[in-house]
Amino acid sequence: MKRLPPYFALRALEAAARHQSYSRAAKELAVTHGAVSQQIRRLEAELGARLFRRQGNGMIPLPAAARLAERIAAAQAILSDAVQEFASSASADALVVSIDPQLGVRWLPRRLTRLLADPAGANLDLRFEERLADFVSDGVDVGLRYGREQPIGVESALLFREQLFPVCSPTLAGHEAICTPQDLLAAPLLRHTHRPWRLWFSGFGLSEPPASGPVFEDSMMVIEAAAQGMGVALARSSLVQHDLETGRLVRLLPEAVENDFAFYVAWRGDNPKLARIHALRDWLVAEIGREPGAGEPDSF
Repeated sequence: MKRLPPYFALRALEAAARHQSYSRAAKELAVTHGAVSQQIRRLEAELGARLFRRQGNGMIPLPAAARLAERIAAAQAILSDAVQEFASSASADALVVSIDPQLGVRWLPRRLTRLLADPAGANLDLRFEERLADFVSDGVDVGLRYGREQPIGVESALLFREQLFPVCSPTLAGHEAICTPQDLLAAPLLRHTHRPWRLWFSGFGLSEPPASGPVFEDSMMVIEAAAQGMGVALARSSLVQHDLETGRLVRLLPEAVENDFAFYVAWRGDNPKLARIHALRDWLVAEIGREPGAGEPDSF
């Protein structure tokens, strides 16, 4: 024979021979009696031999069919063992998670205890890295990524979008009379290379004032400069919650604009650790939604 019969037909034969009943085989396989009967007839036609004889209400496998059923059962056991061994190996390996450093430093620590206490947090290898890790060559299973759009070429889910709003030190807030977005036009502004104040001012129909003062490439440096009283920073909601809670920074206005970047969790759909990846994804999404006001500027 050049090819094997369909796997389901062989399963139907094995189950029917073991139960000596098409009906009980159908119940085990979650199909109809007719489906099992049809598979047996197809096997008989393909093999060129009868497989069963009726005896009362039962279907008794003929000797050759009984031997074939025993071999099929042994083969199924080998397959089951191989799958279990593979699943155990994948479960034993660490789940490697590549995390944007700013998310890892500012957002994750307050939630890390809950994560590690949850089954989704078992055996994690957390890597904080600026670059986008390669899911193929870097051995990374999950990426927590920051970007304007969802990652391409992998599966992903949106975690949250950030809000942007002005913050400064309590001392500077006491010296600056800022009550409206327009008042910021005359304030000392701290600037980020890739996050211009233009996004804020255009949200209120205003033009960004001419550039002056220090410019930073790192968001954390902007926040630190604001805390030191050097000026007003356009803060990302995910990075300043702790500073606002401790009073190290003050939010100047209730207004906010949505950042054009967002955080995503991404993974390869063919990863053998997919069940664990989905568990971590579900935990992250639930964690975002568990706090009152999730999605609001001050909820991260």
